[in-house]
Amino acid sequence: MSASTSTGNSARSASAWAPLGRPVFRALWIAQFVSNIGTWMQTVGAQWLLLGHGATMVTLVQTASSLPIVLLALPSGVLADRFDRRGLLLAAQVAMFAVSAALTVLAFADALSAVPLLALTFLLGCGTALMGPSWQAIQPELVEREQLGQASALGAVNMNLARAVGPALGGVVVAAAGAGWVFGFNAVSFLGIAAVLVLWHRPKTTVPAAERERLLTALYAGRRYVWNAPGIRRVLLRTALFIPGAAALWSLLPLIAADSLGLGSGGYGLLLGAVGVGAVAGAFALPWLRQHLGINGILAAGAVMFALVLLVLATVHVTWVAVLALLPAGVAWIGVLSTLNAAMQTRLPGWVRARGLAVYLLVFQGGQAVAAPVWGALVQWLGLTTALLIGTAAMLLSALSLYRWRLYGMEGIDPTLSDHWPTPPLVFVPGPSDGPVLVSVVYRVAPDDSAAFIDAMDRVAQSRRRTGAITWGLFQDGNEPGRFIENYLVGSWAEHLAQHHNRLTATDRSFEDRARALLLPGTAPEVTHAFDAAVGPVLPTSEKAS
Repeated sequence: MSASTSTGNSARSASAWAPLGRPVFRALWIAQFVSNIGTWMQTVGAQWLLLGHGATMVTLVQTASSLPIVLLALPSGVLADRFDRRGLLLAAQVAMFAVSAALTVLAFADALSAVPLLALTFLLGCGTALMGPSWQAIQPELVEREQLGQASALGAVNMNLARAVGPALGGVVVAAAGAGWVFGFNAVSFLGIAAVLVLWHRPKTTVPAAERERLLTALYAGRRYVWNAPGIRRVLLRTALFIPGAAALWSLLPLIAADSLGLGSGGYGLLLGAVGVGAVAGAFALPWLRQHLGINGILAAGAVMFALVLLVLATVHVTWVAVLALLPAGVAWIGVLSTLNAAMQTRLPGWVRARGLAVYLLVFQGGQAVAAPVWGALVQWLGLTTALLIGTAAMLLSALSLYRWRLYGMEGIDPTLSDHWPTPPLVFVPGPSDGPVLVSVVYRVAPDDSAAFIDAMDRVAQSRRRTGAITWGLFQDGNEPGRFIENYLVGSWAEHLAQHHNRLTATDRSFEDRARALLLPGTAPEVTHAFDAAVGPVLPTSEKAS
Protein backbone atom coordinates (compact mmCIF):
# COMPACT_ATOMS: atom_id res chain seq x y z
CA MET A 1 0.00 0.00 0.00
CA SER A 2 1.31 3.42 -0.90
CA ALA A 3 1.66 6.23 1.60
CA SER A 4 -0.98 8.26 -0.13
CA THR A 5 -3.46 5.40 -0.03
CA SER A 6 -2.79 4.85 3.66
CA THR A 7 -3.31 8.52 4.38
CA GLY A 8 -6.55 8.51 2.41
CA ASN A 9 -7.92 5.55 4.34
CA SER A 10 -6.92 7.18 7.62
CA ALA A 11 -8.69 10.39 6.64
CA ARG A 12 -11.86 8.51 5.70
CA SER A 13 -11.73 6.61 9.00
CA ALA A 14 -11.37 9.89 10.93
CA SER A 15 -14.27 11.57 9.12
CA ALA A 16 -17.25 12.39 11.30
CA TRP A 17 -19.53 10.61 8.83
CA ALA A 18 -17.26 7.62 8.07
CA PRO A 19 -19.57 5.04 9.75
CA LEU A 20 -22.34 5.97 7.31
CA GLY A 21 -20.16 4.46 4.60
CA ARG A 22 -21.00 1.03 6.05
CA PRO A 23 -24.29 -0.11 4.40
CA VAL A 24 -25.83 -1.86 7.43
CA PHE A 25 -24.93 0.97 9.81
CA ARG A 26 -26.33 3.52 7.37
CA ALA A 27 -29.59 1.62 6.88
CA LEU A 28 -30.07 1.13 10.62
CA TRP A 29 -29.21 4.79 11.30
CA ILE A 30 -31.87 6.00 8.86
CA ALA A 31 -34.45 3.54 10.18
CA GLN A 32 -33.64 4.53 13.75
CA PHE A 33 -34.00 8.21 12.89
CA VAL A 34 -37.51 7.61 11.55
CA SER A 35 -38.34 5.52 14.62
CA ASN A 36 -36.99 8.18 17.00
CA ILE A 37 -39.19 10.79 15.29
CA GLY A 38 -42.14 8.44 15.75
CA THR A 39 -41.31 8.04 19.44
CA TRP A 40 -41.29 11.82 20.00
CA MET A 41 -44.53 12.18 18.01
CA GLN A 42 -46.10 9.45 20.14
CA THR A 43 -45.00 11.27 23.32
CA VAL A 44 -46.68 14.47 22.12
CA GLY A 45 -49.88 12.55 21.30
CA ALA A 46 -49.94 10.86 24.69
CA GLN A 47 -49.39 14.14 26.55
CA TRP A 48 -52.08 15.81 24.44
CA LEU A 49 -54.64 13.15 25.40
CA LEU A 50 -53.76 13.56 29.09
CA LEU A 51 -53.95 17.35 29.23
CA GLY A 52 -57.34 17.25 30.84
CA HIS A 53 -56.13 14.96 33.63
CA GLY A 54 -53.74 17.42 35.28
CA ALA A 55 -50.02 18.22 35.09
CA THR A 56 -48.97 15.24 37.21
CA MET A 57 -50.61 12.80 34.82
CA VAL A 58 -48.90 14.48 31.86
CA THR A 59 -45.46 14.09 33.47
CA LEU A 60 -46.17 10.39 34.06
CA VAL A 61 -45.82 9.82 30.31
CA GLN A 62 -42.07 10.44 30.60
CA THR A 63 -41.92 8.28 33.74
CA ALA A 64 -43.72 5.42 32.01
CA SER A 65 -41.26 5.64 29.12
CA SER A 66 -38.05 5.81 31.15
CA LEU A 67 -38.79 3.63 34.21
CA PRO A 68 -38.54 0.31 32.30
CA ILE A 69 -34.98 1.17 31.24
CA VAL A 70 -33.97 1.54 34.88
CA LEU A 71 -35.76 -1.67 35.86
CA LEU A 72 -34.82 -3.88 32.92
CA ALA A 73 -31.43 -2.67 31.68
CA LEU A 74 -29.40 -5.32 33.51
CA PRO A 75 -31.63 -8.33 32.64
CA SER A 76 -31.70 -7.08 29.04
CA GLY A 77 -27.91 -7.01 29.03
CA VAL A 78 -27.84 -10.63 30.19
CA LEU A 79 -30.20 -11.67 27.40
CA ALA A 80 -28.09 -9.81 24.84
CA ASP A 81 -24.95 -11.67 25.96
CA ARG A 82 -26.65 -15.08 26.09
CA PHE A 83 -28.69 -15.04 22.87
CA ASP A 84 -28.51 -13.76 19.30
CA ARG A 85 -28.58 -9.96 19.50
CA ARG A 86 -30.12 -9.53 16.05
CA GLY A 87 -32.97 -11.83 17.05
CA LEU A 88 -33.57 -9.89 20.27
CA LEU A 89 -33.66 -6.59 18.39
CA LEU A 90 -36.10 -8.03 15.87
CA ALA A 91 -38.35 -9.39 18.64
CA ALA A 92 -38.33 -5.98 20.35
CA GLN A 93 -39.38 -4.20 17.14
CA VAL A 94 -42.25 -6.63 16.55
CA ALA A 95 -43.42 -6.28 20.15
CA MET A 96 -43.32 -2.47 20.03
CA PHE A 97 -45.17 -2.49 16.71
CA ALA A 98 -47.94 -4.56 18.34
CA VAL A 99 -48.19 -2.19 21.32
CA SER A 100 -48.24 0.90 19.09
CA ALA A 101 -50.86 -0.72 16.87
CA ALA A 102 -53.03 -1.28 19.95
CA LEU A 103 -52.59 2.39 20.91
CA THR A 104 -53.61 3.39 17.39
CA VAL A 105 -56.76 1.26 17.36
CA LEU A 106 -57.86 2.49 20.80
CA ALA A 107 -57.17 6.12 19.86
CA PHE A 108 -59.23 5.94 16.65
CA ALA A 109 -62.01 4.18 18.56
CA ASP A 110 -61.96 7.03 21.13
CA ALA A 111 -61.47 4.42 23.86
CA LEU A 112 -58.01 5.41 25.12
CA SER A 113 -58.33 6.52 28.73
CA ALA A 114 -55.44 7.51 31.01
CA VAL A 115 -54.72 4.10 32.58
CA PRO A 116 -54.42 2.02 29.38
CA LEU A 117 -52.48 4.85 27.73
CA LEU A 118 -49.88 4.89 30.49
CA ALA A 119 -49.81 1.07 30.65
CA LEU A 120 -49.17 0.74 26.92
CA THR A 121 -46.57 3.52 27.09
CA PHE A 122 -44.86 1.53 29.85
CA LEU A 123 -44.84 -1.56 27.59
CA LEU A 124 -43.23 0.49 24.82
CA GLY A 125 -40.58 1.51 27.35
CA CYS A 126 -40.03 -2.18 28.12
CA GLY A 127 -39.36 -2.78 24.43
CA THR A 128 -36.85 0.07 24.42
CA ALA A 129 -35.18 -1.38 27.51
CA LEU A 130 -34.98 -4.82 25.88
CA MET A 131 -33.27 -3.51 22.74
CA GLY A 132 -30.96 -0.93 24.39
CA PRO A 133 -28.00 -3.18 25.40
CA SER A 134 -28.26 -5.23 22.19
CA TRP A 135 -28.32 -2.09 20.06
CA GLN A 136 -25.23 -0.73 21.79
CA ALA A 137 -23.42 -4.08 21.73
CA ILE A 138 -23.75 -4.61 17.96
CA GLN A 139 -21.99 -1.33 17.12
CA PRO A 140 -18.50 -2.92 16.98
CA GLU A 141 -19.92 -5.38 14.43
CA LEU A 142 -21.17 -2.57 12.20
CA VAL A 143 -18.12 -0.28 12.11
CA GLU A 144 -14.38 -0.52 12.58
CA ARG A 145 -13.06 -0.13 16.10
CA GLU A 146 -11.43 3.19 15.18
CA GLN A 147 -14.84 4.53 14.11
CA LEU A 148 -16.72 3.74 17.34
CA GLY A 149 -16.40 7.33 18.54
CA GLN A 150 -17.91 8.66 15.31
CA ALA A 151 -20.63 5.98 15.40
CA SER A 152 -21.54 7.00 18.95
CA ALA A 153 -21.61 10.66 17.90
CA LEU A 154 -23.89 9.86 14.97
CA GLY A 155 -26.20 8.04 17.37
CA ALA A 156 -26.39 11.18 19.49
CA VAL A 157 -26.99 13.28 16.36
CA ASN A 158 -29.82 10.91 15.48
CA MET A 159 -31.53 11.36 18.83
CA ASN A 160 -31.03 15.14 18.96
CA LEU A 161 -32.34 15.72 15.45
CA ALA A 162 -35.36 13.55 16.22
CA ARG A 163 -35.85 15.48 19.47
CA ALA A 164 -35.94 18.71 17.43
CA VAL A 165 -38.19 17.45 14.63
CA GLY A 166 -40.46 14.93 16.36
CA PRO A 167 -42.30 17.12 18.90
CA ALA A 168 -42.99 19.87 16.36
CA LEU A 169 -44.20 17.40 13.72
CA GLY A 170 -46.25 15.55 16.31
CA GLY A 171 -47.92 18.76 17.44
CA VAL A 172 -48.91 19.64 13.87
CA VAL A 173 -50.32 16.15 13.17
CA VAL A 174 -52.25 15.99 16.46
CA ALA A 175 -53.74 19.44 15.90
CA ALA A 176 -54.67 18.67 12.29
CA ALA A 177 -55.79 15.03 12.41
CA GLY A 178 -55.79 13.70 16.00
CA ALA A 179 -53.54 11.62 18.23
CA GLY A 180 -54.38 8.35 16.49
CA TRP A 181 -52.28 9.29 13.47
CA VAL A 182 -49.10 9.89 15.48
CA PHE A 183 -49.56 6.51 17.18
CA GLY A 184 -49.99 4.95 13.75
CA PHE A 185 -46.83 6.61 12.40
CA ASN A 186 -44.89 5.35 15.43
CA ALA A 187 -46.14 1.81 14.82
CA VAL A 188 -45.07 1.85 11.17
CA SER A 189 -41.66 3.28 12.10
CA PHE A 190 -40.77 0.09 13.97
CA LEU A 191 -41.26 -1.91 10.78
CA GLY A 192 -38.41 0.00 9.11
CA ILE A 193 -35.86 -1.17 11.70
CA ALA A 194 -37.33 -4.68 11.57
CA ALA A 195 -36.90 -4.78 7.78
CA VAL A 196 -33.23 -3.78 7.99
CA LEU A 197 -32.60 -6.41 10.67
CA VAL A 198 -34.25 -9.11 8.55
CA LEU A 199 -32.05 -8.20 5.58
CA TRP A 200 -28.88 -8.08 7.69
CA HIS A 201 -27.09 -11.42 7.27
CA ARG A 202 -25.40 -11.53 10.65
CA PRO A 203 -23.87 -14.85 11.74
CA LYS A 204 -25.52 -16.20 14.86
CA THR A 205 -23.21 -16.03 17.87
CA THR A 206 -25.19 -17.70 20.64
CA VAL A 207 -23.19 -19.20 23.48
CA PRO A 208 -23.14 -23.03 23.54
CA ALA A 209 -25.67 -24.44 26.01
CA ALA A 210 -22.93 -26.14 28.03
CA GLU A 211 -21.27 -22.78 28.69
CA ARG A 212 -24.40 -20.64 28.97
CA GLU A 213 -24.93 -18.97 32.33
CA ARG A 214 -28.17 -18.89 34.25
CA LEU A 215 -29.83 -15.51 34.65
CA LEU A 216 -28.69 -14.76 38.21
CA THR A 217 -25.23 -16.19 37.54
CA ALA A 218 -24.92 -14.01 34.45
CA LEU A 219 -26.05 -10.92 36.36
CA TYR A 220 -23.42 -11.61 39.01
CA ALA A 221 -20.77 -12.22 36.34
CA GLY A 222 -21.54 -8.85 34.76
CA ARG A 223 -21.36 -7.07 38.10
CA ARG A 224 -18.12 -8.89 38.93
CA TYR A 225 -16.55 -7.88 35.61
CA VAL A 226 -17.44 -4.20 36.01
CA TRP A 227 -16.23 -4.13 39.60
CA ASN A 228 -12.84 -5.62 38.64
CA ALA A 229 -12.27 -3.47 35.55
CA PRO A 230 -10.80 -0.12 36.69
CA GLY A 231 -11.15 1.44 33.23
CA ILE A 232 -14.86 0.58 33.06
CA ARG A 233 -15.47 1.85 36.59
CA ARG A 234 -13.82 5.13 35.70
CA VAL A 235 -16.10 5.59 32.66
CA LEU A 236 -19.14 4.98 34.87
CA LEU A 237 -17.83 7.46 37.44
CA ARG A 238 -17.33 10.14 34.78
CA THR A 239 -20.89 9.48 33.55
CA ALA A 240 -22.29 9.79 37.06
CA LEU A 241 -20.40 13.06 37.60
CA PHE A 242 -21.61 14.63 34.34
CA ILE A 243 -25.24 13.54 33.89
CA PRO A 244 -26.95 15.03 37.00
CA GLY A 245 -25.68 18.55 36.30
CA ALA A 246 -26.35 18.28 32.56
CA ALA A 247 -29.87 17.03 33.32
CA ALA A 248 -30.64 20.52 34.63
CA LEU A 249 -30.81 21.75 31.04
CA TRP A 250 -33.18 19.04 29.79
CA SER A 251 -35.34 19.15 32.92
CA LEU A 252 -35.70 22.94 33.08
CA LEU A 253 -35.72 23.88 29.38
CA PRO A 254 -39.56 23.90 29.17
CA LEU A 255 -39.66 26.27 32.18
CA ILE A 256 -36.94 28.43 30.62
CA ALA A 257 -39.00 28.69 27.44
CA ALA A 258 -42.28 29.46 29.21
CA ASP A 259 -41.24 31.45 32.30
CA SER A 260 -37.93 33.12 31.43
CA LEU A 261 -38.52 33.79 27.74
CA GLY A 262 -42.32 33.86 27.55
CA LEU A 263 -42.39 31.42 24.63
CA GLY A 264 -45.08 28.97 23.60
CA SER A 265 -44.72 25.43 22.25
CA GLY A 266 -43.25 26.75 18.99
CA GLY A 267 -40.56 28.67 20.86
CA TYR A 268 -39.77 25.58 22.92
CA GLY A 269 -39.33 23.66 19.67
CA LEU A 270 -36.94 26.40 18.50
CA LEU A 271 -34.79 25.90 21.60
CA LEU A 272 -34.72 22.14 21.09
CA GLY A 273 -33.82 22.71 17.44
CA ALA A 274 -30.86 24.85 18.48
CA VAL A 275 -29.52 21.96 20.59
CA GLY A 276 -30.02 19.63 17.62
CA VAL A 277 -28.09 21.93 15.28
CA GLY A 278 -25.29 22.13 17.83
CA ALA A 279 -25.23 18.33 18.04
CA VAL A 280 -24.80 18.04 14.28
CA ALA A 281 -21.97 20.60 14.39
CA GLY A 282 -20.43 18.65 17.26
CA ALA A 283 -20.45 15.46 15.20
CA PHE A 284 -18.51 17.29 12.46
CA ALA A 285 -16.04 18.70 14.98
CA LEU A 286 -15.56 15.57 17.10
CA PRO A 287 -12.58 14.05 15.20
CA TRP A 288 -10.76 17.40 15.38
CA LEU A 289 -11.61 17.79 19.06
CA ARG A 290 -10.43 14.26 19.83
CA GLN A 291 -7.15 14.87 18.04
CA HIS A 292 -6.40 18.25 19.66
CA LEU A 293 -8.00 17.92 23.12
CA GLY A 294 -7.92 14.19 23.85
CA ILE A 295 -10.66 12.35 25.70
CA ASN A 296 -10.17 14.12 29.04
CA GLY A 297 -9.93 17.50 27.32
CA ILE A 298 -13.30 16.86 25.65
CA LEU A 299 -14.85 15.90 29.00
CA ALA A 300 -13.46 19.01 30.70
CA ALA A 301 -14.40 21.36 27.86
CA GLY A 302 -17.88 19.84 27.62
CA ALA A 303 -18.57 20.32 31.33
CA VAL A 304 -17.28 23.92 31.29
CA MET A 305 -19.32 24.68 28.17
CA PHE A 306 -22.46 23.31 29.80
CA ALA A 307 -21.76 25.44 32.89
CA LEU A 308 -21.49 28.58 30.75
CA VAL A 309 -24.73 27.75 28.90
CA LEU A 310 -26.61 27.30 32.18
CA LEU A 311 -25.12 30.58 33.46
CA VAL A 312 -26.31 32.47 30.37
CA LEU A 313 -29.80 30.94 30.60
CA ALA A 314 -29.97 31.92 34.28
CA THR A 315 -28.95 35.55 33.80
CA VAL A 316 -29.98 36.61 30.27
CA HIS A 317 -33.67 36.39 29.33
CA VAL A 318 -33.48 37.18 25.64
CA THR A 319 -34.67 34.60 23.12
CA TRP A 320 -31.96 35.03 20.49
CA VAL A 321 -29.27 34.87 23.18
CA ALA A 322 -30.77 31.63 24.53
CA VAL A 323 -30.87 30.13 21.03
CA LEU A 324 -27.21 30.99 20.42
CA ALA A 325 -26.24 29.67 23.86
CA LEU A 326 -27.89 26.31 23.21
CA LEU A 327 -25.79 25.69 20.10
CA PRO A 328 -22.61 24.96 22.13
CA ALA A 329 -24.76 22.93 24.54
CA GLY A 330 -25.46 20.54 21.66
CA VAL A 331 -21.74 20.39 20.85
CA ALA A 332 -20.86 19.68 24.49
CA TRP A 333 -23.60 17.07 24.93
CA ILE A 334 -22.58 15.05 21.88
CA GLY A 335 -18.87 15.42 22.62
CA VAL A 336 -19.09 14.12 26.18
CA LEU A 337 -21.61 11.33 25.57
CA SER A 338 -19.92 10.00 22.45
CA THR A 339 -16.59 9.98 24.29
CA LEU A 340 -18.02 8.06 27.25
CA ASN A 341 -19.97 5.65 25.05
CA ALA A 342 -16.98 4.93 22.82
CA ALA A 343 -14.82 4.39 25.91
CA MET A 344 -17.22 1.68 27.08
CA GLN A 345 -17.46 0.09 23.64
CA THR A 346 -13.72 -0.16 23.12
CA ARG A 347 -12.94 -1.52 26.60
CA LEU A 348 -15.56 -4.27 26.86
CA PRO A 349 -14.88 -7.76 25.46
CA GLY A 350 -17.63 -9.42 23.45
CA TRP A 351 -18.76 -11.94 26.08
CA VAL A 352 -19.83 -9.25 28.55
CA ARG A 353 -20.26 -6.22 26.28
CA ALA A 354 -24.05 -5.98 26.54
CA ARG A 355 -24.02 -6.34 30.33
CA GLY A 356 -21.36 -3.67 30.69
CA LEU A 357 -23.28 -1.33 28.39
CA ALA A 358 -26.45 -2.10 30.35
CA VAL A 359 -24.73 -0.81 33.50
CA TYR A 360 -23.70 2.29 31.55
CA LEU A 361 -27.31 2.82 30.39
CA LEU A 362 -28.49 2.33 33.96
CA VAL A 363 -26.11 5.03 35.24
CA PHE A 364 -27.00 7.32 32.34
CA GLN A 365 -30.78 6.92 32.48
CA GLY A 366 -30.90 6.56 36.26
CA GLY A 367 -28.86 9.74 36.68
CA GLN A 368 -31.35 11.67 34.57
CA ALA A 369 -34.37 10.06 36.23
CA VAL A 370 -33.13 10.89 39.73
CA ALA A 371 -31.83 14.37 38.88
CA ALA A 372 -34.96 15.59 37.05
CA PRO A 373 -37.30 15.72 40.09
CA VAL A 374 -34.46 17.20 42.18
CA TRP A 375 -34.13 20.11 39.74
CA GLY A 376 -37.89 20.50 39.76
CA ALA A 377 -37.92 20.64 43.56
CA LEU A 378 -35.11 23.22 43.57
CA VAL A 379 -37.14 25.44 41.21
CA GLN A 380 -40.15 25.17 43.54
CA TRP A 381 -37.99 25.94 46.57
CA LEU A 382 -35.44 28.48 45.31
CA GLY A 383 -36.67 29.62 41.91
CA LEU A 384 -35.57 28.94 38.35
CA THR A 385 -32.57 31.29 38.32
CA THR A 386 -31.05 29.83 41.49
CA ALA A 387 -31.61 26.27 40.26
CA LEU A 388 -29.76 27.08 37.03
CA LEU A 389 -26.89 28.64 38.99
CA ILE A 390 -26.66 25.47 41.10
CA GLY A 391 -26.51 23.50 37.85
CA THR A 392 -23.66 25.77 36.73
CA ALA A 393 -21.73 25.00 39.91
CA ALA A 394 -22.39 21.26 39.49
CA MET A 395 -20.93 21.29 35.97
CA LEU A 396 -17.86 23.24 37.08
CA LEU A 397 -17.29 20.69 39.85
CA SER A 398 -17.58 17.94 37.24
CA ALA A 399 -14.84 19.61 35.20
CA LEU A 400 -12.61 20.14 38.26
CA SER A 401 -13.01 16.49 39.30
CA LEU A 402 -11.00 15.47 36.22
CA TYR A 403 -7.87 16.51 38.11
CA ARG A 404 -8.57 13.63 40.50
CA TRP A 405 -10.52 11.12 38.38
CA ARG A 406 -9.35 11.20 34.78
CA LEU A 407 -10.54 8.77 32.14
CA TYR A 408 -7.86 6.16 31.51
CA GLY A 409 -6.34 5.90 28.05
CA MET A 410 -6.46 2.80 25.88
CA GLU A 411 -2.74 2.04 26.13
CA GLY A 412 -2.25 -1.70 26.62
CA ILE A 413 -5.98 -2.49 26.38
CA ASP A 414 -7.01 -4.98 23.71
CA PRO A 415 -10.39 -6.73 24.20
CA THR A 416 -9.75 -9.21 21.35
CA LEU A 417 -10.57 -12.80 22.34
CA SER A 418 -7.48 -14.85 23.27
CA ASP A 419 -8.05 -18.62 23.52
CA HIS A 420 -4.54 -19.36 24.81
CA TRP A 421 -5.20 -21.69 27.75
CA PRO A 422 -4.71 -25.40 26.94
CA THR A 423 -7.57 -27.82 27.57
CA PRO A 424 -7.22 -29.23 31.11
CA PRO A 425 -6.06 -32.91 31.04
CA LEU A 426 -8.46 -34.51 33.55
CA VAL A 427 -9.15 -38.10 34.54
CA PHE A 428 -12.63 -37.02 35.67
CA VAL A 429 -15.36 -36.03 33.24
CA PRO A 430 -17.00 -33.01 34.92
CA GLY A 431 -20.53 -31.97 34.09
CA PRO A 432 -21.26 -28.31 33.24
CA SER A 433 -22.80 -27.64 36.66
CA ASP A 434 -20.11 -29.46 38.67
CA GLY A 435 -18.33 -27.14 41.01
CA PRO A 436 -17.06 -25.09 42.54
CA VAL A 437 -13.69 -25.67 40.89
CA LEU A 438 -10.47 -24.83 42.74
CA VAL A 439 -7.70 -23.93 40.29
CA SER A 440 -4.16 -23.98 41.68
CA VAL A 441 -1.12 -22.73 39.77
CA VAL A 442 2.43 -23.17 41.08
CA TYR A 443 5.15 -20.72 39.97
CA ARG A 444 8.87 -20.79 40.69
CA VAL A 445 10.62 -17.41 40.77
CA ALA A 446 14.13 -16.31 41.68
CA PRO A 447 14.01 -14.86 45.22
CA ASP A 448 15.32 -11.52 43.96
CA ASP A 449 12.38 -11.29 41.55
CA SER A 450 9.72 -12.08 44.15
CA ALA A 451 8.63 -8.49 44.74
CA ALA A 452 8.31 -7.82 41.00
CA PHE A 453 6.38 -11.07 40.55
CA ILE A 454 3.91 -10.22 43.32
CA ASP A 455 3.36 -6.80 41.76
CA ALA A 456 2.76 -8.33 38.31
CA MET A 457 0.28 -10.82 39.77
CA ASP A 458 -1.94 -7.95 40.95
CA ARG A 459 -3.03 -7.45 37.32
CA VAL A 460 -3.47 -11.21 36.90
CA ALA A 461 -5.73 -11.19 39.96
CA GLN A 462 -7.99 -8.59 38.34
CA SER A 463 -8.09 -10.71 35.19
CA ARG A 464 -9.09 -13.85 37.13
CA ARG A 465 -11.83 -12.03 39.01
CA ARG A 466 -13.17 -10.35 35.87
CA THR A 467 -13.45 -13.64 34.01
CA GLY A 468 -14.96 -15.84 36.71
CA ALA A 469 -12.99 -16.19 39.95
CA ILE A 470 -15.13 -15.94 43.08
CA THR A 471 -12.08 -15.80 45.35
CA TRP A 472 -8.39 -15.37 44.56
CA GLY A 473 -5.19 -15.58 46.56
CA LEU A 474 -1.43 -15.74 46.04
CA PHE A 475 0.63 -17.65 48.62
CA GLN A 476 4.37 -18.11 49.16
CA ASP A 477 5.77 -21.48 50.19
CA GLY A 478 7.26 -21.31 53.69
CA ASN A 479 9.80 -24.04 52.95
CA GLU A 480 10.89 -23.04 49.44
CA PRO A 481 11.64 -19.34 48.79
CA GLY A 482 10.47 -18.27 45.38
CA ARG A 483 7.75 -20.92 45.15
CA PHE A 484 4.33 -19.27 44.82
CA ILE A 485 0.90 -20.89 44.73
CA GLU A 486 -2.00 -19.08 43.08
CA ASN A 487 -5.44 -20.36 44.14
CA TYR A 488 -8.75 -19.20 42.76
CA LEU A 489 -12.26 -20.59 42.97
CA VAL A 490 -14.68 -20.68 40.02
CA GLY A 491 -18.39 -21.36 40.48
CA SER A 492 -18.76 -24.26 38.02
CA TRP A 493 -16.95 -26.27 35.40
CA ALA A 494 -18.97 -24.54 32.67
CA GLU A 495 -17.80 -21.15 33.91
CA HIS A 496 -14.19 -22.32 33.99
CA LEU A 497 -14.50 -23.61 30.41
CA ALA A 498 -15.86 -20.17 29.50
CA GLN A 499 -12.68 -18.71 31.01
CA HIS A 500 -10.65 -21.01 28.77
CA HIS A 501 -12.42 -20.34 25.50
CA ASN A 502 -14.71 -17.27 25.61
CA ARG A 503 -13.58 -14.72 28.18
CA LEU A 504 -9.84 -14.14 28.12
CA THR A 505 -8.59 -11.23 26.03
CA ALA A 506 -5.28 -10.14 24.59
CA THR A 507 -4.98 -7.80 27.57
CA ASP A 508 -5.41 -10.71 30.01
CA ARG A 509 -2.72 -12.62 28.14
CA SER A 510 -0.32 -9.68 28.36
CA PHE A 511 -0.79 -9.60 32.15
CA GLU A 512 -0.01 -13.31 32.37
CA ASP A 513 3.03 -12.97 30.07
CA ARG A 514 4.39 -10.14 32.22
CA ALA A 515 4.23 -12.32 35.34
CA ARG A 516 5.55 -15.48 33.62
CA ALA A 517 8.53 -13.59 32.23
CA LEU A 518 9.84 -13.55 35.82
CA LEU A 519 9.79 -17.36 36.25
CA LEU A 520 13.01 -19.31 36.62
CA PRO A 521 14.44 -20.33 33.24
CA GLY A 522 13.24 -23.77 32.18
CA THR A 523 10.22 -23.78 34.50
CA ALA A 524 6.55 -23.46 33.63
CA PRO A 525 3.40 -22.98 35.71
CA GLU A 526 1.96 -26.22 37.13
CA VAL A 527 -1.86 -26.17 36.99
CA THR A 528 -4.25 -28.46 38.90
CA HIS A 529 -8.05 -28.53 39.07
CA ALA A 530 -9.86 -29.73 42.19
CA PHE A 531 -13.60 -30.26 42.64
CA ASP A 532 -15.94 -30.14 45.61
CA ALA A 533 -15.40 -33.49 47.32
CA ALA A 534 -18.97 -33.55 48.66
CA VAL A 535 -20.40 -33.46 45.12
CA GLY A 536 -17.65 -34.91 42.93
CA PRO A 537 -17.58 -34.89 39.16
CA VAL A 538 -18.80 -37.82 37.05
CA LEU A 539 -16.26 -40.58 36.39
CA PRO A 540 -15.71 -42.04 32.92
CA THR A 541 -17.90 -45.07 32.16
CA SER A 542 -14.90 -47.45 32.06
CA GLU A 543 -13.83 -46.40 35.56
CA LYS A 544 -17.38 -46.82 36.91
CA ALA A 545 -17.42 -50.43 35.64
CA SER A 546 -14.11 -51.23 37.29
